[in-house]
Amino acid sequence: MAAARSSDDAAGPLRRTARAIGRVLRYPFARTAKGIRKATHAHGAGESGLGKLIELHAVNGAGDVMITVALASTVFFSVPTDEARGRVALYLAITMAPFALLAPVIGPLLDRVPHGRRAAMAGAMFTRAVLAITMSALVATGGLELYPAALGVLVASKAYGVVRSAVVPRLLPPRFSLVRANSRVTLAGLLATGVAAPIGAGLQMVGSPWPLYGACVIFLAGTFLAFTLPPKVDSAKGERKARLVTRQEKRPGLRTVGPSVLHGLQANAAHRALSGFLIFFLAFLLREHPLSGHSAAFSLGVVGVAAGAGNALGTAVGAWLKARGPELIIATMLGIALSAAVLAALFFGGALMAVVCAVAGLSQALSKLSLDAVIQRDVPEQVRTSAFARSETLLQMAWVVGGAIGIALPLNGVLGMAVAAGIVAVGALAAARGLLTTARRGSPHPRVA
Repeated sequence: MAAARSSDDAAGPLRRTARAIGRVLRYPFARTAKGIRKATHAHGAGESGLGKLIELHAVNGAGDVMITVALASTVFFSVPTDEARGRVALYLAITMAPFALLAPVIGPLLDRVPHGRRAAMAGAMFTRAVLAITMSALVATGGLELYPAALGVLVASKAYGVVRSAVVPRLLPPRFSLVRANSRVTLAGLLATGVAAPIGAGLQMVGSPWPLYGACVIFLAGTFLAFTLPPKVDSAKGERKARLVTRQEKRPGLRTVGPSVLHGLQANAAHRALSGFLIFFLAFLLREHPLSGHSAAFSLGVVGVAAGAGNALGTAVGAWLKARGPELIIATMLGIALSAAVLAALFFGGALMAVVCAVAGLSQALSKLSLDAVIQRDVPEQVRTSAFARSETLLQMAWVVGGAIGIALPLNGVLGMAVAAGIVAVGALAAARGLLTTARRGSPHPRVA
């Protein structure tokens, strides 16, 4: 009896010490989680439910970058440049060609289940979790069987993006603009990507399947998180399909989105094509001709960081931007991107390549946020889901076209920057005049800043 009491007395301090150590170890994680929750739920976002969507999008970004790390290491970095160009072209052909056929179906399918948006986002997360595990068994060989799984990941990711875009307007806090809300959601995804990318690279060093294991865990967490969104996300009273038109019909109705959206899409397609072109062209160019005195990995890291910083800056600017003309913002970004590309073609060098990537990231982010604002302002809520679905499809196809040009082009820096300038110039010719005209005339609808 006395021995048992003595044992309990001795164990008491050990338990207290263990609990104290546990609190100390748990403190930084708990403090970080509390800080993240405070940031995502600020300015009424917690009460409206936008905070939960911000956290869900951060999870989505972290999972996507894990899969990107695994695919890039298999398709691009593991083989010589010539073979890598063939593999990347094959990847685009096998994944993007079917996507071009499947993408127009995504919007109508989601329109048929408007009361299940939380389930749709959860389903997109769970699908990618399953596909990540499937790809983990295939990534070591890099065979053709890997690409159908990559296609599935792409389709699920775009389905999530379409639903997320349609959900944001339903979760706006009072006196919160769509540009600001989308900026906060997008910025959370970018920050999560920045955190998860080095983790994925570290897992890749352990073994090629490990980033995919990480992606599976992240997407499973996202599956459960999607169901914590407010029930009003599933409200879809009176929604109908939308189609894009080049001019207003005689009797505008729910099936008309108007010229502002069309011109905004044309400009954003140019930005997205520029992004795809720069990603693939510079990836191969810097692999063969790295920056003076540096390795290919360092050179790719420089332009990658520049592009990411520009994208983050554009998203952050959108979070506080008070301008009341999204068309003017889009037109301005076209001019800035074109100027940077022309300068890089005339005075080609490593520094200007980084500048072009940063400007491309900045202009793409602000233009996309402004396009979302135009859709929110000019497209009735009843057709907004379909409008977002179609716009996302068109922008994805523009990215593919830009990437294909980047793969096929000879590895000449001056020529590449000239082509980049040409891509933006085409968008400026197609959209700038219409955007500026619309901005001068104003809109009968409430502006979204």
